[in-house]
This record gives sequence, C-alpha cells and structure tokens, in this order.
Amino acid sequence: MRIALYVFDGMTMFHLAAPLMVFGEVTRLGLAPDWETRVWSDEPGAIRTEEGFSISEIAGPSTVDWADIVIVTSWPESLPHIGTDFSNALRGAHRRGAEIAGLCLGSFAVADTGLLAGRPAVTHWTKMTELRERNAHAGVDESVLYIDHGDVMTSAGTASSIDSCLHIVRKHLGSAAATRVARSLVVAPHRDGGQAQYIERPVIEASGDTAIADVQSWALERLDEPLPIERLAEHARMSRRSFIRQFQLETGSTPARWVLDKRLEEARSLLETTDRAIENIAALCGFGSAVTLRQNFRSAFAVTPTAYRRQFAVGCAPTGAVYRQG
Repeated sequence: MRIALYVFDGMTMFHLAAPLMVFGEVTRLGLAPDWETRVWSDEPGAIRTEEGFSISEIAGPSTVDWADIVIVTSWPESLPHIGTDFSNALRGAHRRGAEIAGLCLGSFAVADTGLLAGRPAVTHWTKMTELRERNAHAGVDESVLYIDHGDVMTSAGTASSIDSCLHIVRKHLGSAAATRVARSLVVAPHRDGGQAQYIERPVIEASGDTAIADVQSWALERLDEPLPIERLAEHARMSRRSFIRQFQLETGSTPARWVLDKRLEEARSLLETTDRAIENIAALCGFGSAVTLRQNFRSAFAVTPTAYRRQFAVGCAPTGAVYRQG
C-alpha cells in the first residue's frame, strides 16, 4: 500500500505526525512490510510548521501518481478554495482508483474537488457551518468521527485523524491488525460515539428585563419539575400561542427545545463533575427515568451517558487508583 500525505506551510505538526505514527506502526509491527508512506506538497523541498519547525525532503506533486491512497492531512484555517492543479491531481488519482481522504480541515479540499457530490462529509466541529456551505449538495454529519464512502473519506477534528487512519488499517488489513496497532500506540481501536459529544452547544438566552428572560431564570431553578409550555406561559402571564411566538422571537428556539437543551446541558455537567447515579441525574434534570435520559442523551450526543462520563468525568478515578498500561 502506497500512501501519499499532503502537507503545507503553516500546518501543525500533529496533523502530519498522526498518520505517520499509525501507518509507521503497521510496518514496525511487521503487519504489512510493503506499506510505504511519502510526504508531498505543491513543490518539493521543505515546509515550516505552525510550531516553527522546518520539515525537509518533502516530495513534489508527482507523488500523487505513485499513491494508492492520497490523504490531505489538514488545510489552512482560512479555508481557501483548492487550486486547479491540486484539484485535478486528486481527481486524476481518484479516476485511476486511488482512495482520497481529507483529515480534519482537509475535508474542505476534498469537498472542493467535487468528489463528495451527493455524499455527506465531516470536519472539525468548529467549521461545520462552513463545510455545510461548501458541500451544499449533501451537507455534513456531525454525529460521527469519520465517514468512509469507500473511495472518498473525511474525518472530524484533530485527534479524529488517528481514528480515521486506524480505520484505513482495519479496512485493508483487518480488525486484528488495527487492534494491534492501537494497542501498541495505547489508543482505543474504536472510540464510542462521534464528534457530537465534543461540540459546544450554546443555548440562546433572552436578554434584558423581559418576561421571557424571567421565565428562563425561573425554569432553570425547576429543571427537576414538569415544565410543559402551559406552565411556562402561565408564569409569563401570556397565552400559550403568544408565549411561543415571543419565546421564538427572543431566543430563536421553541420553549420545549430550550427546556430539553438546558436539561441535557445540566446532565452533561453532572456527569462530568459528580459521581451521582444515572437514575439520580435523570431525576434532577427532569427526565423522569434513566431510560428517557439515555434516549435523549444518545440522540443529542451520539453516545450514552455512561460512555460520556468515562471520557469526560473530572477526577473520576477512585482514591489510590493506579493506572497500568497493557
């Protein structure tokens, strides 16, 4: 397997190091001695990383013609549109059967080639809106860490490049090989959930001294209680219809959606900062039961509350716990 990694001036070292580490481990472990990785850019020579280091012996664009897989390891933060020469190179490689992948912001370069026509993509969650506009024919899927269409793949942000590269190993060499590489690198062979669990979801609050702002403050102190629209409207001294209309005008959300988002936000906080049982968190956040909490939590974040706690809980290890590798 011949893998070509695209790099550019100003990229971070991690975006190159991650695929080099995963694919390099394949050969170091003797899983596929014929796997070879080359690094290339728009011109042969050297690049300077964002961290200020120079990486030399970079190959030129002809490397694309050599490769079975071409990976755009990242893309500039300014998100420039891909140039004609680069686009033609990727499209030409694709026509002759090479796989094309865009890691993190590299998804923008792949989307610009048109190779994703009619197919969803994913990128770092902070750039989802921009990618949705660039990939308007199919949009994005924020619930996953990578999307592989067989011939074209895109991945979510930063560390998701490791997940994506392990997927490439799994795809071509099997699960046992990918698991062995992951174990050697001390990373998970497959992470639970998708990027949705990492996304910050600010909930818009009404501003100023308004009836809607007052209702929101009042409701936040009663998340463990039933909060139907009728009760909220009654506290605001409005009719149900007027309340819904005014609430949407001031927040851009429906009352029911706002309450659910606040309950999910509180559940995330409790999962991260306490060791309360899931049933107790469900009651405190107004979900009524652990089953209802799990259903809503998984729908919003593509991961269960228990799995979320394992990844994000602060100080979750018991006193005296010892971490051992192996």
